[in-house]
Amino acid sequence: MEHGPPQMGLPGIGGKAGGFDSFVGNAQAVAVLRNFLVTRNVPHALLFAGPDGVGKKTLAIMFAKALNCDQLRDNFCGACARCRRAQEMLDAARQDHEARRSLKDPAKRTEGLTYFDLELVEPLTRHILIEQIRELRNVAYTFPFELRRRVLIIDQAQAVHWQAIDLLLKVLEEPPETTTLILICPNRGELRVTIRSRCHAIRFSPVDESVILRVLAEDSTVARAQQPLVARLAAGSVGRAKGFHLEEFQRKRRPWLDFFSSLLDQPAASPNWKLLFDATRSLTENRAEFQEALTIGYTLASDMLRLTEGSPDSEVINVDMVAHLKRWAPRLQLKGIEALTRGLDEVYRFYSRNVNLQLSLDALAVELQSIVGQVMRNSARLPQDFAAKDR
Repeated sequence: MEHGPPQMGLPGIGGKAGGFDSFVGNAQAVAVLRNFLVTRNVPHALLFAGPDGVGKKTLAIMFAKALNCDQLRDNFCGACARCRRAQEMLDAARQDHEARRSLKDPAKRTEGLTYFDLELVEPLTRHILIEQIRELRNVAYTFPFELRRRVLIIDQAQAVHWQAIDLLLKVLEEPPETTTLILICPNRGELRVTIRSRCHAIRFSPVDESVILRVLAEDSTVARAQQPLVARLAAGSVGRAKGFHLEEFQRKRRPWLDFFSSLLDQPAASPNWKLLFDATRSLTENRAEFQEALTIGYTLASDMLRLTEGSPDSEVINVDMVAHLKRWAPRLQLKGIEALTRGLDEVYRFYSRNVNLQLSLDALAVELQSIVGQVMRNSARLPQDFAAKDR
């Protein structure tokens, strides 16, 4: 049942923003899409490119609903029959994807594949398979059954299998009149030139940290004192900020703090070797978590480098550890921080070769202890040198 011509305007329920107004960040991307809706000049294919977690898929779904909304022309209400049906299609598609991914035999994951008028096409293995793109092509040239316009969203478009690229390109070269394709990827450069040249590109940027802080302020699950840390670690991703497991991060960071404290909070000649070896054991005992732990080590090293080079505290990632980092950085100095970074690089190479990682970190600690000792001896020598010059 039609409800009259779509109206211009913004939906609002109980005074709260709805529709596109509920989208956080990347206002320019939203403005471009709303202009398409107002002018009814929608490209046959769109490419949403930008960092993970900034809302590319969310905005693609919003745009798909807006293309089909009964009530609004430049937005979507979320309450009309077509908006509700679009959401039901997405929910069913997600359930279907989960069921197919759970099948142990990859060959069976594409059996009986069918697409709704609004469909989210995602990798069923490491790739989006040729059977998936073949089904996309089959339905793209048909009229939608229930919605006004068919929208096919290809998430992780860079994962389309090489055997399916030409098939996808064929659809883009001969665009269907009743279907809009939306390709989503982190980096448009990962797509073949012939693919991206046939799409209207919309670039997404990391969300400003002040915006993420406002989002976290409305989220009671993150303590106020920890919100700046979570916002900084989210690196411009609202999705990452909302789903960030702070306690897990702090658990994985704790051994690094012990590692540096055992070397840099002790007299240069007598580091706390027990604390240090306990730290390296904790860092390496779970190999499945080591890559993430190593990333945390890199952030601490980069923070000390920033402080050594005179960067403001606002550029430090581990904002809750500024006092410690300011104490540690002068003891390592640039030479020690460079050695630390090289050592982490070497440990990462060993990680891929199944080498004993604890021994690698222990060796790095011994090298750093030697550098710290040299730094402290040089510092102690300076007053004597100045005194000799005065004489």
